[in-house]
Amino acid sequence: MLRDIDVHPKVMLSALWASVMFCYVYGDYFSFYTPGKIAAMSAGRIGPLGAATDGVLLGVSAMMAIPAVMVCLSLALPANISRWSNVLFGLIYSAIMLLTMPGAPPFYLFLGVIEVALTLCVVVRAWTWPRTKAT
Repeated sequence: MLRDIDVHPKVMLSALWASVMFCYVYGDYFSFYTPGKIAAMSAGRIGPLGAATDGVLLGVSAMMAIPAVMVCLSLALPANISRWSNVLFGLIYSAIMLLTMPGAPPFYLFLGVIEVALTLCVVVRAWTWPRTKAT
């Protein structure tokens, strides 16, 4: 029989965020193959946000930096701060994905469902973080 080990919540949360990031990257990469996407990008348009201004690109960069940084912060932050930041950002990024999915192509919906499941797993894992008894 194989022995299973308990994975520390910080390691599990970090792994979940890393998985989310892979789905984000693959979804964005595969979108390059949709008709008109590269032409729109070359014309300076960024999907429903319109013109790819410095402000829009900075905002999108900030939005995408948070899940990437959560890979590290889930490990580095003190447990209580890590727990609450994972609950908060897990809920926020679940909502973001759900808002961007309507009308999306099948590959995006497929990855989006996985991303929502992963970010909800982040919320559940952080919410159920094991506690120690006070002495």
